[in-house]
Amino acid sequence: MSSTETLQLTRPDGSPLRVLVADDEVNIVELIGMALRYEGWEVSTAHTGTAAVNAAKDVRPDAVVLDMMLPDIDGMEVLRRMRGTQPDVPVVFLTAKDAVEDRIAGLTAGGDDYVTKPFSLEELVARLRALMRRAGAQRAQSSSVLVVGDLELDEDSHEVSRSGEQISLTATEFELLRFLMRNPRRVLSKAQILDRVWNYDFGGQANVVELYISYLRKKVDAGREPMIHTMRGAGYVLKPAG
Repeated sequence: MSSTETLQLTRPDGSPLRVLVADDEVNIVELIGMALRYEGWEVSTAHTGTAAVNAAKDVRPDAVVLDMMLPDIDGMEVLRRMRGTQPDVPVVFLTAKDAVEDRIAGLTAGGDDYVTKPFSLEELVARLRALMRRAGAQRAQSSSVLVVGDLELDEDSHEVSRSGEQISLTATEFELLRFLMRNPRRVLSKAQILDRVWNYDFGGQANVVELYISYLRKKVDAGREPMIHTMRGAGYVLKPAG
């Protein structure tokens, strides 16, 4: 089995899932669009609330990524109008606000999930996949399990185990381990890890990579032969023990 194999989701008729991305920041829309197309999904985009409402009527998306702060009408009003024609479409809100009341407002308005900017593209994709699975998207027949040595990671259920023993990871630790396991025996630089696991403008704070590598080591390598190795001046590599 290829370590890069992923679980694909489709519409019930086997055609690609359709996702509408609405945000007034063009670079964010392009980045999300690239990540979603990589999953094999069809992507429609909008940069205003009005355009998003119209696109939803035309495209009838299977899921929507929706910025809370659009220039003409806010995300909650956009969602209210979308739900008039598609009452059950799953929606992930994007917002720069991290206040509890904003989260509650977004979810009360009918949003299904909430991602705060800046965000990890992989986390956003994972949340969309989970929402669309719950909404009934069909699973294409391919494995979602990455295996390196005695370490296994299930991209579908988010379960991780080593030698059959379950390992509990945070969302960020999971994304970091997934990136390492998709590239076994390959040295990954801190810059590559920052770009893939964190967000597109994290500011080069490479120390956060060192911190999360140390967290992962305590969980994955603790009491076992190490799999995560530091290559001085180059980055990190994950390879089977032994």
